[in-house]
Amino acid sequence: MIHFNKKLILGAVFLSLTFTGCNEILDEEPRSNYTVEYFNTEQGVSQGLTSLYRNLRLLYGNGYFMSNCQTGTDESTWAQSADGNFRDLDMSGNGNINAATFPTGMVWGAVFPYINTANGIIEKGPNFGIAESLISEARFFRGFNYFMLAQTYGGVPLDLGSGQLAFNTSATTTSVRNTVPEVYTKAIFPDLKKAVDNLPVSPRVTGGVTKNVARLFLAKAYLTYGWWLENPNSIPTYPEASRTDPDGHNAQWYFQQAYDVAMAGISAPAPYSLQPTFYDVNAGPNDRNSECMLYADHTQASAFYNESDPVGFGAGWSPDNFAAWMQTWNYTAIRSSTSASSFAGISSVQRAATQSLGRPWVRMAPTIGVIKNTFADKTNDSRYDGTFVTTYRGNWDKAGVSNAVLYNANNLPVQPGGAVLTFLNDDTQTPVYPSGSGQNGVGAGTLPGRADWVIAPEGISRIVYPGLWKIGTYRTDDPNGLGYPNAGLTRPFNVAKFSEFYFIAAEAAVKGASGTMTARNLINVIRARAGKWKFNNAQNITYIADNSAAMTAATPSAITIDYILAERSREYYGEFYRWYDLVRTQKWGEYAATYQIGGASYGAHTPQTVSRNIQKFHYLRPIPQGQLDAMEVSADIKAKYQNPGY
Repeated sequence: MIHFNKKLILGAVFLSLTFTGCNEILDEEPRSNYTVEYFNTEQGVSQGLTSLYRNLRLLYGNGYFMSNCQTGTDESTWAQSADGNFRDLDMSGNGNINAATFPTGMVWGAVFPYINTANGIIEKGPNFGIAESLISEARFFRGFNYFMLAQTYGGVPLDLGSGQLAFNTSATTTSVRNTVPEVYTKAIFPDLKKAVDNLPVSPRVTGGVTKNVARLFLAKAYLTYGWWLENPNSIPTYPEASRTDPDGHNAQWYFQQAYDVAMAGISAPAPYSLQPTFYDVNAGPNDRNSECMLYADHTQASAFYNESDPVGFGAGWSPDNFAAWMQTWNYTAIRSSTSASSFAGISSVQRAATQSLGRPWVRMAPTIGVIKNTFADKTNDSRYDGTFVTTYRGNWDKAGVSNAVLYNANNLPVQPGGAVLTFLNDDTQTPVYPSGSGQNGVGAGTLPGRADWVIAPEGISRIVYPGLWKIGTYRTDDPNGLGYPNAGLTRPFNVAKFSEFYFIAAEAAVKGASGTMTARNLINVIRARAGKWKFNNAQNITYIADNSAAMTAATPSAITIDYILAERSREYYGEFYRWYDLVRTQKWGEYAATYQIGGASYGAHTPQTVSRNIQKFHYLRPIPQGQLDAMEVSADIKAKYQNPGY
């Protein structure tokens, strides 16, 4: 049941794509109250289309959805300031996921109103002469949203109250969930295939959907459904359904389709392409680059179009982009001394709106295994340096502190811009750590002759850990000061990247698909790029190096799913992929069963091994309690509506 009222806000219309390159379809008057009556007009249908892009902001860039996608996997765990939105999802004895857990219910709450908007556009658009190329944008988003739902909850309702895939305008208090095969074969595949056929090659507006955007998600849907049909680890589905395809195809057919569609995207890339380096993909000045195919956009130029004050105090809620805050530790607690003779501590790394700093919320932390194992190669492979903040540099001068130097580890001087605290690349050197927080305030250690405080990989904890550079703050409106670090990020949050075509095709090839490129060939395109350096974030210097030969030579001759998952983590860490990757490949229980991390207090540098309780029923998230409460049906029907185990 999706409860719609007569005056339902079908999808708030804030023109998030109108900053650049817009045509008349997005130049309508913005509206925040979007009623059924308004939808029965040509203007209403047109603005409904714009609202579908705005829908991306409800999930992508939201820190709580980040928790749904990463906490409890091998990538992330809860950090010192975490509440139940993070501890519950860690599944390590600090809480349990249930129908009332907020992050796991976000997809359900975010997408159904916009699915209904898409239903209306598809149904009513032809009556107003709206071109199929525009209607296919609605088809794309409907298929995209149903794909998100099927991956998260299993089978979901196709009938929102007026028939399957029909526009609903009346309140209804009952609901029937369709099976997974029905959702894929009646909604996801037909919508995405129609979108591939009718969307333009190049976007009609900046960030608009295209043939290749639709191809990417069609290929991924084929891949995911192939895994579902194969079901190698006997993961249960709900509503219960036979692992047979209504269209008569087997898993291998879908893996081949995934490969073929992904290869079509690679073979006809325009207007997309891989960036020359991993740094280029994620550097703030290069946002909206040719590798970024779809994103939840934001702007620092307008509070209206940004849907929040770009220089104010962000609330930490959609439609803001605030995901980067979650895995940012409180680096402002670092202390250096104003005196060379006795320690007189001041904050030497101030809160600032830069890509390496930003607003610290300390809700999530990387596991030690990520730093030591996933990103083991920190010399040839640029992706560790292009993902994490490993050096925290002094910026006290921008806060009005006049000292030309401060005194740091070993009583050695540091200047503004100098390294104040460094996370070491490996454990070959053993820092001398203080008891507790120590003079530096955060329990960091020292090494002989070094002015920077240091922490080794085995010394990271739930309170001090490398930050997340790749999705960090980027602004241009206060270049000489600390900026506006408390506002929501005004960067776009990426939803789809051209690079994923290579991963999808490679995974399909490992599952038996064949074609012009092998899994190793495909992965080596990504690894070769990862070996090319343009800038070294840790050293804060231009660094030109080409380690692509070493990277490709180190690729195993036989590519496995485990190797692809490792490469996906190196490429997409922190970008909301991991839980879905591990659920698709049925590796979540294996990969995330245990992890290591230090404690939640300063100076806690002893790794603790933590066990998680991941059961097979957890591979589906629970149906949100709000949905069950709104259904006016018997308790027995409500119980049967919920996924088993919850």
